[in-house]
Amino acid sequence: MQGTIIENLSGKKLSVLVVLLIIAQIVCFLIGGLVAPRPASSQNILGTPCRDIRINGSEPGGGKWFYSRGKGSCIPVRFEEFDNHHQAFQVVYVFQMPIPRANEVLDYSRWQQNLIGVLQVDITYHSQMEIAPKTKITLDARLAYRNKGDPDDAWKPYGASVVERILECSIDTNMEQYIYNCSTVPLFELGSLYHDYYLLNIRLPADTEKNINQGLGHITDLWLTVINQNGGFTKVWVSLKTIYFPIVLCILVWHWRRVNMLSRAPALLEYMLLALGSALTFLNMPLEYMTLAFDMPFMLLLGDIRQGVFYATLLSFWLVFAGEHLMIQEGEQRNTLKCYWRHLSAVGVGCLSLFMFDMCERGVQLRNPFYSIWVTEIGTKLALSFIILAGVSAGIYLLFLTYMIWKVFMNISAKRAALPSMSSARRLHYEGVIYRFKFLMITTLLCASLTVIGFILGQVAEGQWKWDEDIELEMTSAFFTGVYGMWNIYILALLCLYAPSHKQWPIEPSENSVSDEIEFARLPTDPNEMLSLTAFARKSAME
Repeated sequence: MQGTIIENLSGKKLSVLVVLLIIAQIVCFLIGGLVAPRPASSQNILGTPCRDIRINGSEPGGGKWFYSRGKGSCIPVRFEEFDNHHQAFQVVYVFQMPIPRANEVLDYSRWQQNLIGVLQVDITYHSQMEIAPKTKITLDARLAYRNKGDPDDAWKPYGASVVERILECSIDTNMEQYIYNCSTVPLFELGSLYHDYYLLNIRLPADTEKNINQGLGHITDLWLTVINQNGGFTKVWVSLKTIYFPIVLCILVWHWRRVNMLSRAPALLEYMLLALGSALTFLNMPLEYMTLAFDMPFMLLLGDIRQGVFYATLLSFWLVFAGEHLMIQEGEQRNTLKCYWRHLSAVGVGCLSLFMFDMCERGVQLRNPFYSIWVTEIGTKLALSFIILAGVSAGIYLLFLTYMIWKVFMNISAKRAALPSMSSARRLHYEGVIYRFKFLMITTLLCASLTVIGFILGQVAEGQWKWDEDIELEMTSAFFTGVYGMWNIYILALLCLYAPSHKQWPIEPSENSVSDEIEFARLPTDPNEMLSLTAFARKSAME
């Protein structure tokens, strides 16, 4: 019986391989902790109020652009010039991004990948104009861009929309001139940072007949928080992809070539390994290099799709991997996915739900960067429900996988009672295989735990700017690079160790060899069997 490399590899060579993989994993964590900067950074920009020459924000998306720096910039106005708060529609709030630092003009880099804008409204309390706890605000928002070398007034339109947001405001002390504590609201999201400079113009149109922006009180300032991925982190992230992509691809081709050299048909686990390696290769493709030459606003959506495909394949593989070593269903069809349709359908429904949610958010943003599913109360509850459901599902999945692995351990431990009756060579062979398999299953459980934790924390870290909860959470670069390296190292180890072996493990002659051969003959001899351990574990089903 040939089996796989993990069953026939010598202990010395296996120890060297494990040490090299552990060193590679430590290096991935150190790269994120010592080399890469924070994954994202933010800037708070105070809106510059400029007098609007248009009438109540007419001609949305057209007309003059207002900017606060450079030749031809607008002159800021003071609200004392207005004798009536309803004249606030005559003001344009200008946000020119990025803001200078230490009197140095900065520009965005294409390495920074994306840009998210979150708006904060400062409203002054007046006893004669108290605002409701939940107030609708209408914004006439326009976004423009220009590049280095363009004239200061050469702003080109990027997107425009009249959007509505819900402000949730409260105040601790009802005293004049105090500022309300208002929630932040998501404003826009750009899937790429292809241009050097961006400009945002916001107007607050007013209409008493349509009840537009009525009851807002005295708005004193608008603050814009812009969040972008750090270019240094992107370079480290893409460098890891550039290294892992050819390695995983070569090992995958080598693994499948060895499988096709066998006389038998590929086993289910080998098909799942092929799918897992292909999903990881798809995830590893360094497509970020293309954003340096082309404007690709769909990169955020494409990145979510790639990660979703990988998650679905990885979660499905773990179920099949544990199930193929459990082997307690005697009557079910083997070597097919039909045995696991319940488990895989649950994974498929969860991933499909997240995909539909992502299409409703980032899919629509390809046409309108100001769209957000979080802007309405129903949309916010729906989005939070999706995220909470995904987090709970991930936790339940981890518990179920832990239970399956525990059952596998119990099943194999029960079979160890047959080892003393075997010859010394076969007994040592199976004991070594069992110890190696248990170590691999514990590693699988650790990888699954970190994956689930990373998924939940990633959802919370991404959404905390949008649902405006008091959650101080920052995903460190070391965690990102460590988990990403763990996926690659773990799958590379599986592809190497579960490749078909061309070695035959020896059988020492002994006085018990006849009875040993009779005992071994009782094991199933399926030509599609991949592992001698699997055949050993199946013995209970045959009995």
